[in-house]
Amino acid sequence: MAMKIGTDNFKERVDNGINDTFMRGAVAGAQNSMGVRRQNATEELGNWEEWRSHGEEIRQHVLENLDYYLEQLSENVAKRGGHVFFAKTAEQANEYIKGVVAKKNAKKVVKAKSMVTEEISLNAALEEAGCTVVETDLGEYILQVDDHDPPSHIVVPALHKNKEQIRDVFTKKLGYQKTEKPEELAWHAREMLRQEYLTADIGITGCNFAVAETGSFSLVTNEGNADLVTSLPKTQITVMGMERLVPTFEEMEVLVSLLTRSAVGQKLTSYITVLTGPREEHDVDGPEEFHLVIVDNGRSKILGGEFQSVLQCIRCAACINVCPVYRHVGGHSYGSIYSGPIGAVLSPLLGGYDEYKELPYASTLCGACTDVCPVKIPLHELLHKHRQVIVEQEGKAPISEKLAMKAFGLGAASPMLYKLGSKVAPAAMNPFTVGDKISKGPGPLKAWTEIREFPAPNKERFRDWFKNREKGGKES
Repeated sequence: MAMKIGTDNFKERVDNGINDTFMRGAVAGAQNSMGVRRQNATEELGNWEEWRSHGEEIRQHVLENLDYYLEQLSENVAKRGGHVFFAKTAEQANEYIKGVVAKKNAKKVVKAKSMVTEEISLNAALEEAGCTVVETDLGEYILQVDDHDPPSHIVVPALHKNKEQIRDVFTKKLGYQKTEKPEELAWHAREMLRQEYLTADIGITGCNFAVAETGSFSLVTNEGNADLVTSLPKTQITVMGMERLVPTFEEMEVLVSLLTRSAVGQKLTSYITVLTGPREEHDVDGPEEFHLVIVDNGRSKILGGEFQSVLQCIRCAACINVCPVYRHVGGHSYGSIYSGPIGAVLSPLLGGYDEYKELPYASTLCGACTDVCPVKIPLHELLHKHRQVIVEQEGKAPISEKLAMKAFGLGAASPMLYKLGSKVAPAAMNPFTVGDKISKGPGPLKAWTEIREFPAPNKERFRDWFKNREKGGKES
């Protein structure tokens, strides 16, 4: 599974996350700071809900007319001298890109940050083909140097590491000899990466939004590394999920404003770069050859169905930054490069329920994710829908849950059994009861009571209380 990270099962991943006190502190601090910045940036507009509604409208329009805009985009890229390849699967996308690399006899690739290339495991595919791949986003570069540690956040991939850990990685792997000051660490990475840009054969980027009207694509960054990736190598490849496009620049401007404010709390990031095809006659820089790889990888199966709205996502991670579950378990616990609420919805759709059936249950359904989504994806409703599909259509609910629900159904449907059950419940749970709480429950209660208490059944049932109350009233 291309997007899968790690080999541990879900419970092991969650246990690792909960027991990683540094990671939990780093995530909590980041959520707090990014939440404040986002709040300030959105309130500044004064009509944020109108912006959200407009963003939702744009994304829904694109999805409903996706075939038209993909054809228009493809035609306009070709008119500008670019090459377009539609990849049905991750394997097809990787094979096409490896073909370009082989044709150019390329030995080194520099990459800008891209979630879709993480999704298809492009780096591993290129490395297996004998090509050196260098991540140029600072966060991704840190993770790559640290033995290809996977990202834990869509926008801030190295969120789970602190400056001391990064210093130690740089010291061990890059010969770094200075302090843990972020400025010194960043400068060292910059010096190392500058040589990589100058010696790279191919540059690869993702795509925030492709503009169908012109055949252009945009990159939203704060480091400027993507500009070097697209201007210095002679060959450039852009990889995009098939839904990541807009009709015109007007819609792009709206979505970029929603993205930057929701992701990092900025009016605009440092760089909003728009590129169109290969270098033309009077251009001073840019690639001589341009390839656009449009990836399906399961997205077309989502179109037209009850989960279509998840494809509205603009990858801002606002939902991750407010999620209480992510706050406690971290990104790696999801076992997918897409974490948080958006990952819990998207991963089962792209990777299947066999691999990701637990993720829809990794949510309190509090709705905070839906409230902050800049394009109004009803994330908590989609998580609930996943649970329904898992139980009713896929039949993948645990055996213990099936038996428990069947037993409850039988008991609740029979007045005699319900009366008997409510009468024996206090006695049955007495060995596990302290005061009026169950702190170490058996069976299905075990996982719950490992981290919280469960109220014990009252010794006096409601029907007994009501009967005695009525009896007392008549006597008086």
